[in-house]
Amino acid sequence: PVQTEVLYGKTVEYAGLSGKETVIDAYCGIGTISLFLAQHADQVYGVEIVPEAIEDARSNALLNEMKNVKFEVGASEDVIPRWKEQGIEADVIVVDPPRKGCDPRLLDTILEMKPERVVYVSCNPSTLARDLRVLEDGGYRTVEVTPVDMFPHTVHVESVAMLVRNTE
Repeated sequence: PVQTEVLYGKTVEYAGLSGKETVIDAYCGIGTISLFLAQHADQVYGVEIVPEAIEDARSNALLNEMKNVKFEVGASEDVIPRWKEQGIEADVIVVDPPRKGCDPRLLDTILEMKPERVVYVSCNPSTLARDLRVLEDGGYRTVEVTPVDMFPHTVHVESVAMLVRNTE
């Protein structure tokens, strides 16, 4: 729990929220990162492929009286392009993908949406490196990566990366 708070705190810090932003949380699970972000953003949209997780996310939002967060069931690479077509523009996109990393279509969508910041939470350094390369080639700069040891005495480490859109 202590390290989870460190991980979420770093995610919020890297998102650089002032309270006016729209945030998309891809691979949101039960919405814990979404709800952390919603305390500092205007609107948060979370997407997760597991229906039961979205039910839990919605319950968590109700329990915490968070009205500025919406959750949708589906694959991030399908739902987020649909949101884009509906006119939802993200200032920040947070991704916390499974070990296999982000779906290439999601990375393409991020590059098309051009959010100011991308915060990438990763449990797999090799897929993190692969996906950062795609985002950097698409116009982002990795500013900082912080490892968080969530599982002491194992080889597993979580990392949080902050990327900003190049303005040149």
